Amino acid sequence: MKKVMIGLSGGVDSAVAAYILKKQGYHVIGGFMRNWDSLLNNDILGNPNNTNDICPQEQDYNDAKKVAETLGIELYRVDFVKEYWDHVFTYFLDEYQKGRTPNPDILCNKYIKFDAFFEFAKSKGATHIATGHYAKVVHDEKGSRMYKAKDSNKDQTYFLCQLSEEQLSTSLFPLGDINKEEVRRIAKELNLNVADKKDSTGVCFIGERDFKEFLKNYIPSQKGNIVDLESKQVIGEHDGVMYYTIGQRKGLGIGGLKEFSGKSWFVAKKDVKNNILYVAQGEDNEYLMADACIVSDVNWTYKDKPSEFFECQAKFRYRQKDNKVQVRFIDETTVEVKCLDKVKSITAGQAAVFYLDDLCLGGGVIDKVYRDSQLIG
Repeated sequence: MKKVMIGLSGGVDSAVAAYILKKQGYHVIGGFMRNWDSLLNNDILGNPNNTNDICPQEQDYNDAKKVAETLGIELYRVDFVKEYWDHVFTYFLDEYQKGRTPNPDILCNKYIKFDAFFEFAKSKGATHIATGHYAKVVHDEKGSRMYKAKDSNKDQTYFLCQLSEEQLSTSLFPLGDINKEEVRRIAKELNLNVADKKDSTGVCFIGERDFKEFLKNYIPSQKGNIVDLESKQVIGEHDGVMYYTIGQRKGLGIGGLKEFSGKSWFVAKKDVKNNILYVAQGEDNEYLMADACIVSDVNWTYKDKPSEFFECQAKFRYRQKDNKVQVRFIDETTVEVKCLDKVKSITAGQAAVFYLDDLCLGGGVIDKVYRDSQLIG
């Protein structure tokens, strides 16, 4: 009987995933990962003067313990705070200071959940790890390949794009063939304490807090001008260009300008050196569009790397529709991407993830962005 350690997060998805694995005949043990030291960050993540509140991380652990007790599985608690800081958070801050928009969840999967956690699982006798991600992995004589989940609304292959074939070979995703409604139904049938628990949102170590205020604790604010990219007119003031992302609409504070139309404003460009935030009006504004990009640090798990242009699909942010593209490797880990139709808000620092229909080919970090052969980001 294969021994599998599942990452129990204290949420409903991992809880039901653990149940499914047991039902499939695996010897299941659980692991709760502590990746962020909330006690050392009380000023950011909570109120240090309110001793009656339990921090969200501890509540998640308590929920995971109850799930483990209900399902009759052993639960271990493991600390990856240093690893997370070294491999995820320092990169996250460095990218924001450069004016880019990183995706820490992708790095967390690559370095923590499917690397450090797997090493811990092996120390407890497990040969595989599992999570509550919505994705599918197929293991056969050809190797291990990842596909989109049945529930297209919850598919999380975007966040798993940096997993190598070796990492996929020891990974299981029990929720790949069921949808969220079914997960909730199973949890209620089992009387799991997390059956109605709200899904977590936002970056894992921040939770549902004000993102800009969180960043201010690490990257000091520096006010500057907001400029209309078309007219070059100063129309407002920002707190620091690193706090904003390309395509952002909310939180700009520049509505109701009489000399402009009533259309919404969007972040179109960031000038970090001169601390200028450029904006454009209307969600279909040409200044928001791009038709090519360079993607670095590419993880590619599909056949040989194409040196000639290869047609597939790409997502440039989570929940975005698939975009038809052509890609070719220009060195071992860098690809040139041509979009067959212009795409809105391709953002440096974010991930580009490549697909052949439902098969995830891999992904990397958007490094440079172009429109009509001109570098725009």
